Amino acid sequence: MRWLDVSVSLVGLILLSPVLLLAALAVRWSSPGPVLYRARRVGKDGRLFDLYKFRSMVADADEWGPRITGSGDPRVTRVGRILRRTKIDELPQLFNTLTGDMSLVGPRPEDPGYVRSYSPEQRQVLRVKPGITSPATVLHRHEEQMLVGSDWEEKYRTEILPAKLRIELDYLSRRTLSQDLLILAQTVSALFTKPPRPVANRGSQCRT
Repeated sequence: MRWLDVSVSLVGLILLSPVLLLAALAVRWSSPGPVLYRARRVGKDGRLFDLYKFRSMVADADEWGPRITGSGDPRVTRVGRILRRTKIDELPQLFNTLTGDMSLVGPRPEDPGYVRSYSPEQRQVLRVKPGITSPATVLHRHEEQMLVGSDWEEKYRTEILPAKLRIELDYLSRRTLSQDLLILAQTVSALFTKPPRPVANRGSQCRT
């Protein structure tokens, strides 16, 4: 469905160009550093690629902290909090769909460190291009509220990630164009739902 990826991404970039411009200016003026953040991810057939986001953290945040963000993480800028809450930081991934690294809908790409622990069955998600959104993305849109306590990463690896992969594999087993369009509609709708009240634990962590 390459035609859908290209056409929707082009239209989206055109219609959202004012938002993209304002977001880029806000990032540039709010803190020193590049406007875009490049996150190394695993794509189709295990090929590595750079996933683009608007930078929501201070420059070189990876060098003085984990490659994940936490609730109240001091590395997140004031503008970055807004971008992350509204998901505007994800919009540059429309360029990833134009280059062919990603699709609009597909299993979300993971960090190579997590992919190395995939079972043979879980690696089946790498048979297709990763997506900007997916069924697991919609169902886990407030994932950071689930990752609390001192063992947050272990919980992600042993509970949340396997659950997400099961959802993605089930989706791939019965994927259709109409289903992808429904997921896109659900993703847009989810942007306007109120997130749950955050857990009062500033030490809790969540994935980038």
